[in-house]
Amino acid sequence: MKSQRVSDECSGMKTKSDLPVGSEFSPSQIDLPEMLEIVNQFQGDTENLEKAILNRYFMNHGQSNELLINLKNQKKLANNSKLGMYHYKIIDKDSRFTLFGESLFHMREDHEMLYKSLAKHIILNLNGMNLLQCIRDMTAAGEEVSLNTLREALEIRGVHYPSGGKHPSIMRLWLAKAGVFVGSRWQIDEIKLREVLGVDPDQFELLAAFTQEQRAFLRALANTGLVTPQPANEIARLASATYGIRFPEKSLPKLVLEALVKAGYITVQKTTVGRGAKPFMVAPTEKLIADIVDPLLDQLANQTDPKLRHLLKTPMDQILEEVKSDDRYVAGLALEALGFKLMRLIDMDYLATRLRGVATGGAEIDLLFHSKRLVYSRWQLQCKNTSRVALDDVAKEVGLTQYLKSNAIIIVSTGTIGTEARRYANGMMATSNLAIVMLDETDLKQIIVQPSKIVDIFEREAEHAMQLKKLELD
Repeated sequence: MKSQRVSDECSGMKTKSDLPVGSEFSPSQIDLPEMLEIVNQFQGDTENLEKAILNRYFMNHGQSNELLINLKNQKKLANNSKLGMYHYKIIDKDSRFTLFGESLFHMREDHEMLYKSLAKHIILNLNGMNLLQCIRDMTAAGEEVSLNTLREALEIRGVHYPSGGKHPSIMRLWLAKAGVFVGSRWQIDEIKLREVLGVDPDQFELLAAFTQEQRAFLRALANTGLVTPQPANEIARLASATYGIRFPEKSLPKLVLEALVKAGYITVQKTTVGRGAKPFMVAPTEKLIADIVDPLLDQLANQTDPKLRHLLKTPMDQILEEVKSDDRYVAGLALEALGFKLMRLIDMDYLATRLRGVATGGAEIDLLFHSKRLVYSRWQLQCKNTSRVALDDVAKEVGLTQYLKSNAIIIVSTGTIGTEARRYANGMMATSNLAIVMLDETDLKQIIVQPSKIVDIFEREAEHAMQLKKLELD
């Protein structure tokens, strides 16, 4: 997660916040179209802008017998309202419209478009997506969503705002103006959210003309990230392991491949070299990449560092080369991309980034993924760019599971897994409900050559965990 922390100026505190400060800038206090008119009238004139805001919205606020105290408080409220527009990136430090603010001004008379545009801006540019994902996750876990519980849950995900701050509440009020939240509750309207973003998070499900086998095959092919031909039976095996769908081996071309070729999403070549039945080789077309892969990557880029986008379209062997870079930022970003590509192969949904490689010299990256297929599960992934994973590395991840509520830990190493680390992991799996999956340099090399090998590796690890967890029922 990439964020730009802002100073909590409007509360007089120097604490930093990953969410926009919006004190006295909320739809319950100001009228946005009218406020945009005021800004337009006094652009570049901060003093008169604050006076105009005071006269319109705060003149009758906090009446008492002390006129000077009244005026001082009213000025502070007007200043806070202006600062709120700054932190929401509607105006700049000189009280002039930003490019985004200018666009809002020009659509001020179309209230539906105005509030949808602001909501999209909040979600994509002001950590709104992290807020929404956190609320979804808490709701799925049956946890109460409130300012107090949200602050703790967001903190775990690396999103900070000051104790006592109402930052999420003000964001919710603005998002509710676009229908993203239902009334005054922390309930997300997923249909409105897709409408606001202009994309469907389940892009594949829109391809209703295809059977579930055809959709699963298409999705698995896209998840490999390869544009070179791959064995169709291996893609079917990956799709089967990921989505729990059985494919008819002998009739795969007729029941699955023909429709996808006709739709223009794949090309198919029949292997003729050698004896015996040979698998068809399939490759994605430009249409598949444009219609499905790119939109999904765009959505992911909006949830994390956009610089990852080009790396997610880069072959894994090249990413591993970048992990070796002497440039700490390049190495850290490549390590993060490696984690994303591995989990994308099995179609896990990104939740949050806890620690970036750039903060640790490119040595490690911690990511959270989750899935709601069959049952809800949360996966805690650590990628390490070190020669050897030690016991302490695994112990740290195990210790975090009680806070992150993870079901599985994935340790990925560009080197080897130490004997003590494996022994400790075995002990934890034998005595708890945790699954700990370990991938080393050898595993990564296999996946680079054939992405579907991740199925074999995870099945190997699952079999190992099952043996450790055998119940004595005699």
